[in-house]
Amino acid sequence: MPKHSTLNAKRSHQDSDTYLKKKAFFEKVLTIYGRNAVLEALEDPAVTIHKLHFSTSNKPAPALDKMAEIAKKRGIEVAYHDKASLSRISKNAKQDQGVALDIVLEHFGDEEDFIARHTHYRILALDGITNPQNLGMIIRSAAAGNIDAIILPTKGAAQISPLVIKASVGTLFKMPIIKSSNLTETLKRFKDEGASLYTLSSHASKSYKETAYSDKSIFVLGNESEGVSKVVEALCDESISIPMNRGVESLNVAVTASLLAFM
Repeated sequence: MPKHSTLNAKRSHQDSDTYLKKKAFFEKVLTIYGRNAVLEALEDPAVTIHKLHFSTSNKPAPALDKMAEIAKKRGIEVAYHDKASLSRISKNAKQDQGVALDIVLEHFGDEEDFIARHTHYRILALDGITNPQNLGMIIRSAAAGNIDAIILPTKGAAQISPLVIKASVGTLFKMPIIKSSNLTETLKRFKDEGASLYTLSSHASKSYKETAYSDKSIFVLGNESEGVSKVVEALCDESISIPMNRGVESLNVAVTASLLAFM
């Protein structure tokens, strides 16, 4: 092979590696907005920050000065944008208040990475959870309890936002999150690796406390009003119940997650 062809192939391989590393990094980056949320994140030394964004249209304010001061102390890059550009970064022109912050979520990943590193686990899979408050509380319970990861769909469900961060009381930055572009396919992938899937039902004969779980267990929690979707329910191996008294039919999904996390 000619020398220049070898060099071109080497450069191409290096460019590909650089692209993949950059792609993997930015998949872990979450952009939050709003002055209170951004300032709280900047003040937390446990939060890894990539970049702070300001709008050039901002009027002087103590909160903005404090953000800039913290960024300087922590060595965080600060970028300035016109109002329209800042809105494209925050994706919420009405509520960003002229600031946005790129946070690196070290525990974000995909199923392949998780499967490669774990031989036994307990996971919560969220099927259509739309309430940010519920998502934040689920993350908090999972982080405090015996849950190894949460599977979070990237479509048709609540996404990580300032409301979720607030409801999670900072535990979002400690909890492994598996992002899924297709929950059904992600769950099939785990089943191929020997995982057992459980769904909750008030009609199930076996209590969640009496069930013998496998070393690889995934608990599927459904939408607040409609429950688990039929296509996902069809994948589940077993249905379990949470026995309730006084005619109570169901629990809030975040409460259910808490009970499962502390089994």
